[in-house]
Amino acid sequence: MNVEPRPLLNVRNLRKYFPVRSDRLMGPRLLVQAVDDVNFAIAEGETLGIVGESGCGKSTTARLLMHLIAPDAGEVWLGGKRLGGPDGLTLRQLRRSMQMVFQDSYASLNPRLSVQDSIAFSPRAHGVPAPQAIDKARELLALVGLDPDQFGRRYPHELSGGQRQRINVARALALEPKLVILDEAVSALDKSIEAQVLNLLMDLKRELRLTYLFISHDLNVVQYVSDHVLVMYLGKVVELGTVDDIYHRPRHPYTQALLASRPSMDPDVKIEQSPLAGDPPNPINPPSGCRFRTRCAFAEGVCEKVEPALTGIGRGHAVACHMRIPASGHTAGR
Repeated sequence: MNVEPRPLLNVRNLRKYFPVRSDRLMGPRLLVQAVDDVNFAIAEGETLGIVGESGCGKSTTARLLMHLIAPDAGEVWLGGKRLGGPDGLTLRQLRRSMQMVFQDSYASLNPRLSVQDSIAFSPRAHGVPAPQAIDKARELLALVGLDPDQFGRRYPHELSGGQRQRINVARALALEPKLVILDEAVSALDKSIEAQVLNLLMDLKRELRLTYLFISHDLNVVQYVSDHVLVMYLGKVVELGTVDDIYHRPRHPYTQALLASRPSMDPDVKIEQSPLAGDPPNPINPPSGCRFRTRCAFAEGVCEKVEPALTGIGRGHAVACHMRIPASGHTAGR
């Protein structure tokens, strides 16, 4: 009998609106709806990939999970405990169990600290004596493929981008977290180094039994590393499913357009027309109903009037599209 892995992370109704500076003295306050009622879960030991165009809310979601910015609403559950709830997780406990690797490998490191001191900083802040923290840092350097005798005393400016990102991965692992958030962690690397870092991440996941939240604009990379994929558009989740469902049986028109926009390795296969026309709407004043309707070739009256709910259409596969919701009023049916 197959046993479903239990969720390690549960995110419920996560929301973040950013106020916009304006010279207007009257009228409603302008707000950017960056993340709007986002729900998802990640099973222990799996990788959830998040994809979508720039500005769809991917990185904001990651920062909300880490509480680098405070959410307006929503709940974050890690290991069955809610952040801030009675007998729940404190922010310190959450950040010990959940760590993050950012896109900019240089800006993420303190230029005044050596590599081993940067990795040892978090354990020392959590009460580990300095000698043990340094020993841990050297172990982690070896784990990410860097000789601690050669790299331990170096500073960030003395390293390549790939080496710095390995340092950031080691630093994220210093507190032995359960979940690691990777926010465009390989997008700034050239392709050969990117492949090396991706393989390192996969090896670490297997050896340390890690769980990943992997954010990227590169659909091919997400397909390679992920077990499940979440597609975001203008702050909303529009489709969620296994990597096989999303890449081989996409049901939302936006997901289909994203996949169709990938360049082919076959020189005879050319994209004559863009699969997705126009730019995303203004997140300050998103369209009524379905937010994708202004760019969708299948939009009808119901799409303008009613916001589609994220609806299950199969085992672990859900989509927010009126064409897939029974009796929604859309002529395409299911």
